[in-house]
Amino acid sequence: MEDVFGQKQKSIAVQLSTFFCEAILMTDSAVEILLIEDNPCDVELTLHLLKSSHLTNHIEVARDGAQALDFIFCTGSYAHCSIDNGPRVILLDLKLPKVDGLEVLQKIKSDPRTRMIPVVVLTSSREERDIVESYQLGVNSYIVKPVNFEQFTEAVRQIGLYWRLLNQPPVS
Repeated sequence: MEDVFGQKQKSIAVQLSTFFCEAILMTDSAVEILLIEDNPCDVELTLHLLKSSHLTNHIEVARDGAQALDFIFCTGSYAHCSIDNGPRVILLDLKLPKVDGLEVLQKIKSDPRTRMIPVVVLTSSREERDIVESYQLGVNSYIVKPVNFEQFTEAVRQIGLYWRLLNQPPVS
């Protein structure tokens, strides 16, 4: 009985995933996820997992905190962009070059134009002070990157599924 129930759940999940993916494909091409990560291996693996799970159409990558802030606030090489077309969710590593992830988070959450963007810290830091400060600054979720490949795969899939398809953000 458990096996039949499990198969039925998987079938429903696949149908939902297909439905949501088709709905996403029919919408605009705005950035859906901004991945802020400096580790090239983590970037490639995360992009592969999100794309192979069909959870997003347009992912932008910032490889340091300064580039992330330029992208989010439409400055520097992103001055031609509009802040209104910003990402729908941000995956943020804390240990970044140029501008640290906590400072990036602070700037995002202190600006009325960007404070409603969900930010998920996805980092290797288990430091209690990083966790506490992230929540004090307004992070929506704090996830420690699993070292195990299968666990990392599942974590990224679940993050994409929840923040892109299940979470209901405010309309404005």
